[in-house]
Amino acid sequence: MHASTFLPTSLLGGLLVVGTLMADDTITPLAATDDLSIAATGGYYVADYDMLVFEVKVAGQAGATAPKARGQMDGAPVLTYAFPTTLSPTVVGFDDVEGILTLVATSHPDFDDTPLWDEQGDGRYDNDGIVFHSHWVVLTEDDRAPGGLAVREITDGDSATLPPTNAGMPLYLDSPGLSVVLQGDTLRILVPAWRVQNAREFSFDAVTAYLEVNTSDDSRPMLGIYEVYDVASGDLSLPYRLEDR
Repeated sequence: MHASTFLPTSLLGGLLVVGTLMADDTITPLAATDDLSIAATGGYYVADYDMLVFEVKVAGQAGATAPKARGQMDGAPVLTYAFPTTLSPTVVGFDDVEGILTLVATSHPDFDDTPLWDEQGDGRYDNDGIVFHSHWVVLTEDDRAPGGLAVREITDGDSATLPPTNAGMPLYLDSPGLSVVLQGDTLRILVPAWRVQNAREFSFDAVTAYLEVNTSDDSRPMLGIYEVYDVASGDLSLPYRLEDR
């Protein structure tokens, strides 16, 4: 009902190679760990709470590996547990643009892009980047990143519609404040059904990856994928569907 039709092989192929070799030796992704090795994934619709649950289990401890601060925005590391979906970007408030609507949990200690939310519960809203937190992003094909994909950018002069909870960055990136729950080997993101227009007939996958912010080099995207640690399906075919619980 809400599925996007833009899922060409050329776009999905950008994530097929796990452990992408860096083209730029100034970029050093985090080393792969068991915390980023996917053992299983699943998605559930919990009728009692009218809630969608996206879940990934890893061989180690979910969220235990996190990036170290670089000390500046340019080159800031971003570690991601991602759920690419066949949902249209419109269900969460973006334009009807080409790309893969992806639910992510990210950690990036150099900046806070969730100004409405205090994930650490310390009364400050600008110091939570290190805590794994939720975003909706639109991924699009971008051969400037070794991983082949990047968060879709908004260039000067573009007319773009973003959800009102966006962080004010020139990217198709929203900061919806969805709960990220870390329990042992499992990471879950909780999505009230109404937050995706009650969509349930879609498919998804799970990916762990390293991204990096770029604000100085026009030959690279602003937020591209540089290392893929694991893909649940093995080929990013998005074979998983929601189960009823």
